[in-house]
Amino acid sequence: MNKRNTTLKLILSAMFLALSFVMPFITGQIPQVGAMLCPMHIPVILCGFVCGAPWGLLVGATVPLLRSFILGMPPLFPTAVSMAFELATYGLLAGLLYRVLPKKKINIYVSLVLSMIVGRLVWGVVQFSLMGFDLEKFPLSVFWAGAVVNALPGIIIQLVLIPIVIVILEKSRITEKLK
Repeated sequence: MNKRNTTLKLILSAMFLALSFVMPFITGQIPQVGAMLCPMHIPVILCGFVCGAPWGLLVGATVPLLRSFILGMPPLFPTAVSMAFELATYGLLAGLLYRVLPKKKINIYVSLVLSMIVGRLVWGVVQFSLMGFDLEKFPLSVFWAGAVVNALPGIIIQLVLIPIVIVILEKSRITEKLK
């Protein structure tokens, strides 16, 4: 990879990090709405698609911890820690799968859905481990509620918005310039 592409990916990753940092302010006035819409997820996943797996992983791992240290939200333990693993997984897998799968529009969805599923599973495993592997502190019902039920509006937004953005970027050939 040449120096120009590395610099461009660094700049774009910084932009995605900044978006992930500020987007929760839009929904943060009502914490339940913010949790449902998952505003940090979209820029992290887009970073993986646009800049690649390493950059998506880095932005995903950084933003929840950075927000926690600077703003106190999300709370560091266990929320920001488990979100850091979850978002890092989203960024990593979105970038990795998008690069290795054949360039068909359906594979944008395949990359996105697999990233979202594995990221939520990683979140659950980390939460469970942070709770001392105690099913009374983190039962399957809490996992299901946190990973799917409460996040359903955000999941739907991600499934609609992210493929549209990626298709637009592909048509403008921006993603090709970053390879």
